[in-house]
Amino acid sequence: MTSQREPGFRESVDLMFQRAIRHLDLPPGLEHKIRICNSTYAVRFGVRLRGKIETFTGYRAIHSEHLEPVKGGIRYSTAVNANEVEALAALMTYKCALVEVPFGGAKGGLHIDPRDWETSELEHITRRFAYELIKRDLINPSQNVPAPDVGTGEREMAWIADQYQRLNTTDINARACVTGKPLNSGGIAGRVEATGRGIQYALRSFFRHPEDAALAGLDGTLDGKRVVVQGLGNVGFHAAKFLQEEDGAVITAVIERDGAIIDENGLEIEDLRRHIVETGSVRGFGNSTFVSDGAEVLAHDCDILIPAALEGAINIENADRIRAPLIIEAANGPVTFPADEILRRNGKIIVPDAYANAGGVTVSYFEWVKNLGHIRFGRLQRRQEESRYELLINELESNFGRELSDEFKQKYTYGAGELELVRSGLDDTMRGAYESMRDVWHGWNDVDDLRTAAYIVSIQRVAASYEAAGL
Repeated sequence: MTSQREPGFRESVDLMFQRAIRHLDLPPGLEHKIRICNSTYAVRFGVRLRGKIETFTGYRAIHSEHLEPVKGGIRYSTAVNANEVEALAALMTYKCALVEVPFGGAKGGLHIDPRDWETSELEHITRRFAYELIKRDLINPSQNVPAPDVGTGEREMAWIADQYQRLNTTDINARACVTGKPLNSGGIAGRVEATGRGIQYALRSFFRHPEDAALAGLDGTLDGKRVVVQGLGNVGFHAAKFLQEEDGAVITAVIERDGAIIDENGLEIEDLRRHIVETGSVRGFGNSTFVSDGAEVLAHDCDILIPAALEGAINIENADRIRAPLIIEAANGPVTFPADEILRRNGKIIVPDAYANAGGVTVSYFEWVKNLGHIRFGRLQRRQEESRYELLINELESNFGRELSDEFKQKYTYGAGELELVRSGLDDTMRGAYESMRDVWHGWNDVDDLRTAAYIVSIQRVAASYEAAGL
């Protein structure tokens, strides 16, 4: 066992930043300006619940305002603290720059276990937390736009959006104050699945280059690849579902809080999700083998490991035991800095979080644009596209004297709606970001991993924004 010290999450992010910055020649002081967190706010507020005043502590960290608004989720967890939200805010800066969405980086959190409270109580808490942030302009369509994260979802975002509208009754763009809302509250099709869908598109981008897959000792496509998923929340579930149903991957193990299950023939993810909802556990699902120490299954033999839970899952204690040749970080910070060094030394390929889980913020950007535009995507052009395609089909059939199949005509003449456009935009974003990383990974002699490449691309873009602003 190594005696090396395990750094905290914030320190790990800084160490990864410093590893990348050595490859760049920035003007004096700019490196420090990019790295530091601009501001961190702590709010403590009381809510009368169950006959007494309960006091809660929440945070909002703003890492970089090189572009505004700043963007970043709000998580509900008892692990929330200032250092965690600062680390997550920094990752948001690099993530937004990498996938070229025009936001700075931010993050928020409330120190709470949402399972301790009834829905009505959680609404009171959320609205009061939102009020504390709104009155400080820490929620604002043009300055600071939160989104869901661990422990929050569409419901909480709808409460926050409504609270903002109550306090800003004449703001025509009020709905753009937060993303990840339900469709009937200004949300966008495809947002719930976005981060998991982004994982799928990231892996497709990786396997689109046989020479990249070969570096991980893999070949072919995603079809038949054995996948282990840690965390079957929103991100892990959608990633596993899409990889299984659309790409032919075999989900051989799932790790959850209460343990893990293994089935080398493949776990049916939809059925497993229902089982977890009904029983609260992965135990007893089908013909799978239950392992009480779920963390041990991170070292299970597979082709692709998807850590989709919280930060630090792969650390200095277990990194040497990881057997998966390809790791894609669906969570934020699931691999600590020392573990990253160990994995790289062992020849593992890591698709980093700054890229891999950027699907959420990408589709959040689309939702923000939709809210500012006050019209859903596809509404103006969808039927016109269908009419144009039908005209072409009719002309072809008339000239060639034969009818095309109904299946072909239906697929060809189908006009793209909001969901199709969102998925197209996300796919294009993930492809473009991968190519920008890959150019550095393969084009710079002294860069031998995707994480450093991702940081280099992001830092260069943030630096360019600051320099364009005269800093």
